[in-house]
Amino acid sequence: MLKCGALVIRMAQQIMATPQVVNPSRNVMASIIFFSRWLQAPLYFGLIVAQGVYVYHFMIELWHLIGRATTISENELMLVVLALIDVVMIANLLIMVIVGGYETFVSRLHLKDHPAEPEWLAHVNAGVLKVKLATALIGISSIHLLQTFINASKIPEPVMMWQVIIHLTFVLSAVVKAWTDRIATTP
Repeated sequence: MLKCGALVIRMAQQIMATPQVVNPSRNVMASIIFFSRWLQAPLYFGLIVAQGVYVYHFMIELWHLIGRATTISENELMLVVLALIDVVMIANLLIMVIVGGYETFVSRLHLKDHPAEPEWLAHVNAGVLKVKLATALIGISSIHLLQTFINASKIPEPVMMWQVIIHLTFVLSAVVKAWTDRIATTP
């Protein structure tokens, strides 16, 4: 009986000492799946191009504002400035998605000790990114809602009601997202 136990222990030691043989087809499949994250790189590049379009749109609107600076009413000025702020907020949203998404899902940016590294990038993950995106959407929705209320006399009441409902839905969604993310990450 004792010899049998010693034999089992010796066999277990030999098995542990033997390198694990990895199935080559499983290794290839894992490599393909891991490499597939690079398929997102062109998507992020496309968002960079879209941001360039937003910069172009911003500059055109700013040029029009400067050209009408002496003839524009205060209400029109406020609406144009809100539209410019809206473009900036959407550009900020694009940056969060491009930089945060690339860093989280594709590859590290290797920005350690770079003076321009965004502070939020140091602790970004998929959950944090979703909450930041939801907050940015609330900001964008707030700008649109403010524009609606400034033009309230020109906008039908049901349209305003739906915009408020949609905005409140964004707020509620962001609160629930932040709450579930906090629950998931709290030990």
